[in-house]
Amino acid sequence: MNVDDIERVTVLGAGSMGHGITEVVALAGYHVTMRDIEQDLVDEGYGNIEWSVEKLTEKGLVDQDPAEVMSRIDTEVDLETAVENADLVVEAAPEKMALKKDIFSDLDAFTHEDAILASNTSSLSITEIATATDRPEQVVGMHFFNPPVKMDLVEVIYGEETSDETAETTYEFVESIGKTPIYVRKDVNGFVVNSVLGPFGDEAAWMASEGVATVEEIDAAMVHRRGYPMGPFELSDLTGIDIGYHVRKEAGKPIPPIVQEKVDNDELGQKTGTGYYEYEDGDGTTYEAGQGEDVDTLRIEARIVNEAAKLIGNDVATAEAIDTGMRLGAGFPEGPCRRADKLGLDTVLDKLNELYDEYGDERYEPSDYLVSLVEDGKTGEDAGEGFYDYGGDSGERHYSTINYELSEDGLLEIELDRPERLNALNQDLMDEVVHLLDTTPKDDVRCVTFEGTGDRAFSAGADITGFAGIQPHEVEVTELFDTVAKYPRPTLAKIDGFCLGGGHELALACDLRIATEDSEFGFPEIDLGLIPGGGGTQRAMRMLTDARAKELVFRGNRIDAETAEDWGLINRAVPDDEFDETVEEFLDDLVYGAPIALEKAKKVMNEGRDQDLSAGLELESQAFGILLSTDDMMEGASAFMEKRDPEFEGK
Repeated sequence: MNVDDIERVTVLGAGSMGHGITEVVALAGYHVTMRDIEQDLVDEGYGNIEWSVEKLTEKGLVDQDPAEVMSRIDTEVDLETAVENADLVVEAAPEKMALKKDIFSDLDAFTHEDAILASNTSSLSITEIATATDRPEQVVGMHFFNPPVKMDLVEVIYGEETSDETAETTYEFVESIGKTPIYVRKDVNGFVVNSVLGPFGDEAAWMASEGVATVEEIDAAMVHRRGYPMGPFELSDLTGIDIGYHVRKEAGKPIPPIVQEKVDNDELGQKTGTGYYEYEDGDGTTYEAGQGEDVDTLRIEARIVNEAAKLIGNDVATAEAIDTGMRLGAGFPEGPCRRADKLGLDTVLDKLNELYDEYGDERYEPSDYLVSLVEDGKTGEDAGEGFYDYGGDSGERHYSTINYELSEDGLLEIELDRPERLNALNQDLMDEVVHLLDTTPKDDVRCVTFEGTGDRAFSAGADITGFAGIQPHEVEVTELFDTVAKYPRPTLAKIDGFCLGGGHELALACDLRIATEDSEFGFPEIDLGLIPGGGGTQRAMRMLTDARAKELVFRGNRIDAETAEDWGLINRAVPDDEFDETVEEFLDDLVYGAPIALEKAKKVMNEGRDQDLSAGLELESQAFGILLSTDDMMEGASAFMEKRDPEFEGK
């Protein structure tokens, strides 16, 4: 079976995960049956989906008629009826192995022979679940994250006998419903995200138990110095301290005393009103910026990196899959493998060895893969290679925050790929764009486009968490915008959604801007006590009237695409269904236009703008004279006389 054969999907379970998965599948256009053991549960789940779809539509996040979405959802209580026509079944029952095996045994009997049987389990063995069937090769893990409607990540997990065909079809199905899949190629406890996330809370708990730092100091250090969205204790209070406790218990791992104490006292976090912080009679988290300046954050991060290295070394997942998983599934500011490459893998290894020598605990024992990388001199970005290749011996660099494609016609398409942060600019992304533009042969490029991943944002600004721990004088935010503005080929920003702050500055650095009507523009920096720092103040003043430029910067308000077009900030504001066609019309002229003439026109117009008229005219005259001697000019003249389209070669 391939993904094109999947027409009917059944989701088993109408609880928070079950009805969430059902909603996602229906929104993607599939017919789906949601089944649970009692009609009341099914009805409640259906009502929750109906409410959610209506809210998404009201907020403009879904451009579908709610009634049409709901018409694609059937409900059922009888299991055999629910799955008899299903091409894919996603089980989302409670996390009890005996229950899941009973369900899969029935699925083996009730579904057609080609159906894929998937489990949404977050912790149980796919291999063991598959033993309940006579077709283990068609059983796969399909782990959504909660809530499925908001969370982009899905782990696609191999059991020992899962076929490549089953896993690949499941992977493609996940993509078809608008989610981001990662492969987990071996059935390990915790899969990828929970395995790598484990040390985040575990090591923090050991540190607090030892008294080397307080709960508040550790949380403050990890959030304000290292850029994580939550501190480890804050996260544990949110998810439930007992959850992590039982995971450690089942894995046979020792329990940090501070965790044992909380569980013994039934202080399990927000759900009980008390955990590491007080929620019932207090204000919740109490940590603040400035606390935890002496906390050894590397002790926590070294263990996270080591866990990632174990997975890579055991062929469970690639570095890219792990980093994608931790960004999308756990909200990490950057993937642990990328962060480790910046820290230096030798630094990480030294920390693990130091801790192992001090404590003698196996949790600090370095993975063989990490040791081998360091021994081979692959210690990270500075060495040219670590978990990733940075253009060392291979000459090619791995990009973790952008995607790109260069067509034979010379169209270089750059996609900002940080959807979990609304494509906000961090230092990695800016460095990678600059590197790509600097290293791609200019003669191979006719035009460059920029766009954002997903349908919510071109770029929502600068990612402040991405600059955590960096001193102000160390942040180089202007190189990206200067590189784009001075690039010798035409550049075009394809804007769909938020275009704010640093993202707005990137768009202004481009030559042309086309936006969907639902897009929004603005400089919100003033509300943070800042000003646009990537040339936004200057480019806005040169493109707009003084009054309008200052309104954008001073007030920090957003304007819609129609206003932006009226002010002259963008070239076109068009409906969604006309966006691609409008972009193509522009690109047709830019990609197939005369390269040398376009380069000269851009240079003359940019440089002449800031000079008096006579100096600008002199630049124009010089460029015009140079162009008279080019082959492109002769081709253009010949094509005009022969009434055909010119074929410019940039000569």
